[in-house]
Amino acid sequence: MPTTYPAPASQAAATTPSQLTLEARMAATEAAMTLRLEQVAVAYEVNTAHIPTPTVDLDDILTVPLTPTLQPPSPYPTPVAALLQRAHHRLLTDGWCNGTLVDAQGARCLYGAVRAEAGGDQALESRGMEILAEVIRRQFGEFVDSVPGFNDFFGSGRVPTRMLDQAALLAYARGL
Repeated sequence: MPTTYPAPASQAAATTPSQLTLEARMAATEAAMTLRLEQVAVAYEVNTAHIPTPTVDLDDILTVPLTPTLQPPSPYPTPVAALLQRAHHRLLTDGWCNGTLVDAQGARCLYGAVRAEAGGDQALESRGMEILAEVIRRQFGEFVDSVPGFNDFFGSGRVPTRMLDQAALLAYARGL
């Protein structure tokens, strides 16, 4: 006995389009497209599951003004916070380095930037370095032995520069 199969949906729709209203045909098309898009989304997830996706830490992204030169921000009113803010700005404008206080191009390490901005005031420099070390230890733990050691651990200045900015905020919050 011969087996009969139902006609494909495209043939069924082709034989009765005059019986469906425009809205009904649009609803049927939307349902078919939604089903197809869901199938494609699942196939994409399955096909790309083996590709590793690196995590981006948005805290490491430095933002700068769109002007050709970096304009210093309005200074903090307290001396230690203002010192750390100026040191942060110096790293943004002159560059960051590791392994030395100042490299041949004028880039500075954390300690070199704080020292340059302190202008010879050793008490201010010392207090700024204390706050900076505290911020570093809060985030990276007690294994950090010194600010220069922390600075030299990194291959780029993103994290050290961010630590200076956070230290300036802490000093300002404490009224230092």
